[in-house]
Amino acid sequence: MPKAYWIGCYRSISNPDAMTDYAKLALPAIVAAGGRFLARGLPVVTKEKGLNQRTVLVEFDSVEQALAAYDSPAYQKALEALGPNSAERDIRVIEALE
Repeated sequence: MPKAYWIGCYRSISNPDAMTDYAKLALPAIVAAGGRFLARGLPVVTKEKGLNQRTVLVEFDSVEQALAAYDSPAYQKALEALGPNSAERDIRVIEALE
């Protein structure tokens, strides 16, 4: 079964305090669900219309594990702390090449 990668791109953050509250809950929730943070932060450089936005890359053992992490009660609690209007994000789960 191929690994999966959860990629989160933050287009904007309008409430930094809510983002901090979210991060305090999201990191342990994702790790507890089997996620391994590979990278997070602003790009060192962007190319070809790339956006200078915070990006997070998390590795999971499978797509199912990544989706279960997102749907977990602990991660849903983190999303509640973030709130609906605190950040505009793009979250993707992709399957690794075998």
